[in-house]
Amino acid sequence: MAEVTNELLHELMKQFHQRFDKLDFRVSEIKSELHSMRGTMVGTQGTMASVQNDLLNIYGILDRYDARLDRIERRRELRELAEPSTPFDPHP
Repeated sequence: MAEVTNELLHELMKQFHQRFDKLDFRVSEIKSELHSMRGTMVGTQGTMASVQNDLLNIYGILDRYDARLDRIERRRELRELAEPSTPFDPHP
């Protein structure tokens, strides 16, 4: 049996955290879709509300993508800072 170390537990906790984040986003998307479907059943006013809800859903998804890109860029910057810098040599 593999030895349980703090590093292993830390990695597992990070994976759980990422999965719960994704699950939370999916649940909010499902809620939004249900609200949109409920709006289409009401009539003309419901249709307009449904369109608004769809737009809000799209904006929410775009915001999440923007946040994910920000996190990726921060990780990349941190990694670049951690790596030893070498001057650029165009002619090696």
